[in-house]
Amino acid sequence: MANKKKILISGGGTGGHIFPALSIANALKRRIDADILFVGAENRMEMDKVPAAGYKIIGLPVAGFNRKNLLKNVSVLMKLWKSVRMARKIVKEFNPDIAIGVGGYCSGPTLKAAQRAGVPTLVQEQNSYAGVTNKLLCAKANKICVAYEGMERFFPKDKIVLTGNPVRKNLSEANIDKSKARTSFGLNPERQTVLIVGGSLGARTLNESLEAGVRKLIDAGFQVIWQTGKNFGDRGHVAVKGLQGVVVTDFITDMGAAYAAADLVVSRAGAGSISELQILGKPCVLVPSPNVAEDHQTKNALALVEKDAAVMVTDAEAREKLIDTIIALAGDKEQLKRMSDNIAAMAQRNSDERIVDEVLKIIAD
Repeated sequence: MANKKKILISGGGTGGHIFPALSIANALKRRIDADILFVGAENRMEMDKVPAAGYKIIGLPVAGFNRKNLLKNVSVLMKLWKSVRMARKIVKEFNPDIAIGVGGYCSGPTLKAAQRAGVPTLVQEQNSYAGVTNKLLCAKANKICVAYEGMERFFPKDKIVLTGNPVRKNLSEANIDKSKARTSFGLNPERQTVLIVGGSLGARTLNESLEAGVRKLIDAGFQVIWQTGKNFGDRGHVAVKGLQGVVVTDFITDMGAAYAAADLVVSRAGAGSISELQILGKPCVLVPSPNVAEDHQTKNALALVEKDAAVMVTDAEAREKLIDTIIALAGDKEQLKRMSDNIAAMAQRNSDERIVDEVLKIIAD
């Protein structure tokens, strides 16, 4: 069809980049007749997740720079050079109407190739502290969609649109009764419940803090849903042996029910997780990962702490302070209510549709 638009979407590496990219693609499909091609990084999770969602993806050999061992960056530079050549070829052959970058190693070469070819570009920055790739791309980007206020310190003000981060539809549209949600996990429908999530791979600090302190949480009268991730083995199950009112699982299939069951959520401070907590109005304790570029998770968490919408415990302090912080906060219903109201007030809703609004304006020009 002559009017079928070609959309190139690039980004990935983590669920925090992939889920927004898929949400944007799905929103585009709902609104226009589009041929959508993804570009990801080889051997990263997008190479499985994107085809599973029904989209074609091409992988680049790009990898991140090794800040600890500079000699290893020789191979990284070779991969980058190869990725740049591949990206130019992809752009030339696919000939997109627009290229959208959602962050991750692969979005740099892809969007830079598109810009060099005169293809309009839109950048989506999920964090409160802009990533290096997006800062390099912003000068020639047509629009920059952001999730936090104050991003003009990184990007040209006239290009910024506050859209928020897209979240999974099954979460944003879920309407689950708290008691029923708890019952679905085999828990007491009346007891206060704490949800601990460390991502699909798990967060070692969160897991080891819970391993040492889960009995203290149960003794304080709380129920616990603990997602360990797949890298913690059976240590979580061993830690809760003989305890009542605790669910340990390496993966939660129904996150909507898990969130609904929880009075308090303990999480890393990735942009995607925070957007979900905002949409659902969930009070939270955030433990930022120290293993991310520019320490952006700490900056994400502080953006909420400044509005009394979250409590932050640093990764270094977590083993000592996390359990006591959870007990004090979960027991203060007034503070939970205040934090719930404040985090919900920060939510940007229908972000996928608002980003697509900007895409359609660009390709209509």
